[in-house]
Parts: sequence; structure tokens; C-alpha cells
Amino acid sequence: MRKAIAALVLQAMCMASQAAVGLLEWPSSEVAGPVTVFFPTNAPEQEVRRDEFSMQLAVDATPIKGNGVLVLISHGSTASPWMYLDLARALVNAGFVVAMPEHHKDNYKDAREPGPASWIRRPLEVSKAIDAMARSAVFAPLLQFDSVGMYGMSAGGHTALTLAGGRWSPARFRQHCQDHMAEDFQTCVGLITGLTGGPLDGIKAAVARWVIGLKFTDETWYEHTDPRIKAVVAGVPLAADFDFSSLSQPKTRLGIISARKDRWLIPKFHSDAVLRACQKKCESLADLENGGHGALLSPLPPDRSGLLADLISDPPGFNREQTTREVNDLIVKFFIKNLQGKPPGAQ
Repeated sequence: MRKAIAALVLQAMCMASQAAVGLLEWPSSEVAGPVTVFFPTNAPEQEVRRDEFSMQLAVDATPIKGNGVLVLISHGSTASPWMYLDLARALVNAGFVVAMPEHHKDNYKDAREPGPASWIRRPLEVSKAIDAMARSAVFAPLLQFDSVGMYGMSAGGHTALTLAGGRWSPARFRQHCQDHMAEDFQTCVGLITGLTGGPLDGIKAAVARWVIGLKFTDETWYEHTDPRIKAVVAGVPLAADFDFSSLSQPKTRLGIISARKDRWLIPKFHSDAVLRACQKKCESLADLENGGHGALLSPLPPDRSGLLADLISDPPGFNREQTTREVNDLIVKFFIKNLQGKPPGAQ
């Protein structure tokens, strides 16, 4: 079986390597919010600038038939599509079409509402993006919609776990932070502040507990699945607010990526906890011994500074180029194996 999958991956990549990566950017519509789509095309790539990034893509090109499989990407909190370009390119090179919804008020253009309000909306926004692709006169004839893949990283990993069948609640987040504030501080406060080992750390923790105790009182269990999604990858996911028993037997195939030096989402409270709970349909897809929270972002945004730079920059000795290539290859193989993707051009 492994040899067959490896041969399929090699055949897909060899056949698709002749194609370029196309880019379409859909504005908001009655069906969905903004969606960025990457796809195989025969059009030539040209230099494209978006936000802080310079890339080679074929903008507004005509798609060609790939393997007929759609993969959704849920970006991290306040992130942009361009920080996932290497993964999107790896998927497109294997014949996949990649669609990335822009999460409302939790993206690089508008970061006013990260947290539970966004976590509730995000899985619905993924489903709406699939709806938009299914209604597209351009993409609908090229894709099957009964076996869709989904990848999410960080807050997008929270989206991924929800779509895999997990349920979560703000009150559970509150309880986690009350119990583990010092150990998992950045999960609880985000980028507002950090612990320094100084005399103010105790005050910071006390204020954070008080604020979270006031804000995270909703005990509702939130869940949303989509029967079209059959395989999910959660990269360094935010997971401490989940009812882990709901992930003991997920509704999709589920791959987990961990990073041991992640100081934003400490693995033992998040990715490791999911793997401990998950009894079936789960696998540890990659465990990056020297990876930090930004290990799965490529390229990293330039001109980083402050707490964000500290949390997503690479630990000493981390080989970003090699790790990106190897992890993206594992993600591609996971989706080919579990979504029954066919090589480009196959009937």
C-alpha cells in the first residue's frame, strides 16, 4: 500500500510539475467572504506583489484539470494567504486546487476580533468557501466535492479540529487559563504581553485571570462539521478549549503536526492532548523537535519585531528550507492517501 501511495505521489508531482501556479482572488459575494484560490495552469508565472511579499504566480489565469480534489486552508489569527504559499504550491504541484477563505475580522487586513467570536465563524466560512467553489463555472467542472481536504494552522488548527468533529467552549478556555496561566501564558493572552521572568509577571498573570474570568463565561459547546470534508490536517493547533472526548473518534481522517519549541501554543496542552485523546483515524503527521510556532509559515513576514517576532521566529539551528519541504511533502501525501486523489490527466 505504501509503495502504491509513493508511486501515486511521484507520478502526480512529475506530471503537475510542468504546470504553473495560478491565482484568483474572489471578493465577498452573497455566497462567501473573500476567497483566495491557487490552482494548476498552463499560463506563465510572473512576479506578483501582495502586502509585504513578492511571489511568482499566474494571476487570473485559466485553470487546467488537476487531480480533481479541493483542499481548503484556514489561516492563523491575523495572517495572510501569502504566508501559506509554499504549502499551496506543493499541493498545486500535486494536482490539487487550494482555496483559502479570509476569516472575518481575524485577518491581516482587519484584526479587530480574534478569539471565540472568530472561532465560531471560521468553520462556517470554510463551508461557505466550498459552496463558492461548487457554484463556480470555472472550478466546479474540474473538482469533486464529496471528498474535500482541509488544513489549518494555529487558530486555523482550531478550525481544523472543529471540522474534524471536535466541540469546544469559551468556558473551557477560561478553565484552562485559570489552571495553567503561567505554563501556557501566550495561549491565554495572545500578543497583548509576555512573561519576562521579572517582578511584574505575577501581576500580569493575575490581571489576565481576572479579564478572562469576566469575558469567557459562555458555556455553550460549539461544533460544526461538513460531510464533504473527509481529511483534515491541524498544524500546531489551538486546542486546550476542546472537549477532548469529542476527538477520540473524529469524523474525518486527522493528521496532527506539533512543534516542540512552540512557545505560543505549548504542545502538551494542545497537539499532544489531541493525540492522547484520539483513538482512531488520527496520526502524528510530523513532530518538529526544533520547530517553533512559525515553523509551518513560509515565507515568514519580513520586518518582524516585538513579541510576534519572538514567538514565530526560528529557534537556533532550525533548518526552515528543509523542514518546509519535508512537512509539505507529508501533507501532500496525507491528502493523496485519504482523499483518493488521482494524478493530473487521469480519467
